[in-house]
Amino acid sequence: MAIKGNLKEASLPDVLQLLAMGQKTGCLSLTDRSNFGYIFFDRGRITYASIVNRRDRLGDLLVKNGLIQPAELAGAIDEQARDPAKSRLGEILIRRGAITREQLEQYIRIQIEEAVYYLFTWAQGSFYFEAEQRPDEGAMRVSINPENLLLEGARRIDEWSLIEKKIPSLDLVFEIDRTKPMAGLELSDEQQRIIPLTDGKRTVQELIDESGMVEFDVGKALFGLIQAGFAHPVGRRQAQVKEVPQARIDEHRNLGIAFYKTGMYDEATREFRRVAELQPRNLDARFHLALIGLRKGDDRFALRYLKEVVELGGARASVFHAMSLALERLGRMADARFAADEAARLAPRRPQVLLSRAILLLKLGEVHAAAEGFAAYREVLGSGRPPAAYYAFALLAEAAAGTAEAALRLGDEGIGHHPHAAAIYLHQGTVLERKGDWEGAEAMYRRATEEDGELPQAHKALGDALYRRGAYDEAAEGYGRAVGLNPRLGDDVYFRMGNIHYKRMERTQAVELWRKALEINPRNSVVRTNLELVESVLR
Repeated sequence: MAIKGNLKEASLPDVLQLLAMGQKTGCLSLTDRSNFGYIFFDRGRITYASIVNRRDRLGDLLVKNGLIQPAELAGAIDEQARDPAKSRLGEILIRRGAITREQLEQYIRIQIEEAVYYLFTWAQGSFYFEAEQRPDEGAMRVSINPENLLLEGARRIDEWSLIEKKIPSLDLVFEIDRTKPMAGLELSDEQQRIIPLTDGKRTVQELIDESGMVEFDVGKALFGLIQAGFAHPVGRRQAQVKEVPQARIDEHRNLGIAFYKTGMYDEATREFRRVAELQPRNLDARFHLALIGLRKGDDRFALRYLKEVVELGGARASVFHAMSLALERLGRMADARFAADEAARLAPRRPQVLLSRAILLLKLGEVHAAAEGFAAYREVLGSGRPPAAYYAFALLAEAAAGTAEAALRLGDEGIGHHPHAAAIYLHQGTVLERKGDWEGAEAMYRRATEEDGELPQAHKALGDALYRRGAYDEAAEGYGRAVGLNPRLGDDVYFRMGNIHYKRMERTQAVELWRKALEINPRNSVVRTNLELVESVLR
C-alpha cells in the first residue's frame, strides 16, 4: 500500500523510522517542489539514495580523500560521457585500476548517506512511498540502518536552521574581505578550500560545484567565515541575457520526468513548460505535457500540445497514437480513426499501436476490420503474452463476427493468463448471454464485480442477469452500485430500477427513477408511457 503525506506534518526522520519499523521494501520519493529525491528500502534498511540534478559527489569524494587525482577523475568522466547509459563512474575507475571495489563500496555508502542528510534539510514539500520498487539495474546498493543516520541528521538540521539565516539562498554571491589578515587563524579544511573561490562573482551553488563538497559542508564553512566577519554578501547573481545552457534545460526535464513518474502532474507540468519556454522547438517537453493531459483526463489540453508537436515536425507514431486516444475520449471518432490509421502507417510493426487501432475499429462497429486488426497485432507480438485488453476486446470482435465458439476459447485463454482481469469476465459473460447460457453469464458477471468493484458496467450486467431471473432485490442492489459509480450509465438502468420499486408498490420512488431515465433518453417511449399511467393514478 502506498504511503504519502506532507513534510510539514510528518518529518523525514519520522517517515524513515516508520518504514524501518515496518520493514518496508520500496521507494520513498520526496520533493520540496523544486527538487526531487529518492530513498530505496529493502526490508526496512536503506539500500540506495539519489537526488535528481544533484552533481554526482562520488568523484569529488575520491579526490578530496586523496584516492585519485583530478586528472584521473577527468579521464573517467570523459569515458563515461561517451556511453553514459552503460558506464558508471565507479566501475570505470575500478577498471582503470584507480580504486578497489572495497573503496568504491565505502564511498558509495558515504555518497548515499550524504544524499539522505541533504534530504533531511527539506522542511516542506511532500513524500510518497511505493512498495516493491527497486533501484535501476546496475546501481550499487548498500545496507544502512536508518536509525544510524537519525542522530547525525538531527544535528545537521539544527545547524542548517542557523546557516539558513545567513545563507537563505544558494543564488547569493559572497566575497572575502581580503583586507582582514587571516594569518595564524585556525581555518577548517573546508574553509581553506572555499576561500579562494569566494570572489564576489561565484554563487554559493557554484562554490558547491567547484569545491566538490556537499551543500552542508560548504554552508557550514561559509557560515563560519560570515560570523567571523571575513565574508559578506554582495548580492544575487544577475540574470544574463544569453543562450540557456543545455545543462539547465536538462535539469528541468529531469525534474519533469521524476514528477511525472510519481504522479505529481502539476509539478511535472511546471517543469516541462519551463523547458518549452527555454527551447520553443523542444518536442519532448510538449509530448510529455500531452501525456500529462491524458493522465489527468484533460484531453483538450493533451490535444493542444500534440498538435504543436506535429506542427513543429514531430509527426511520430507515438504522437498520433496519443492523439487518437484523446480524440476518442472527446467523442470525435472519425478524427480518432484518422489518427490511429496514421500511427499504424508510421509504425506498422509496433504492437501497442496495432492493438489500440483494433479496439477503436471495434468501437466504431467495423467488426471484420477489427478482427483483422487483432490478428495483425497477434502476428506482430509473436510469442509475447498479450495484455488483458487484447483478450477483452478481441473476444467481442470474434463474437460480433459470428464466431462465438472462437470468442469463448479466446476468453478462456485470456482468463488463464489474466485471472484477475474483470473486463475479460464481463465480455465473456456477454458472449455466453448471447448464446443463451444465462447461468454461465451470471457467473461471469459476478466474478467481474468481485475482481473490480469499481467497474460500473459489471454491476449493471449482473443486475440485468438477476432482473431477468426475477431476483429483484439483488438486481436493485447491483443497479444501485452501478449508478453510484456512474450516474449516467444508461436510461435502461433507471427504467428497471423504477420497475422494481413499482413492483414493491413504491410508486413515488418509481416515478423519480423513470424521470431520470427520460432525462438521459427523452425518446424512450416505454418509460414515458409508464410515467403517464402512474402519474394519472397518483393525481
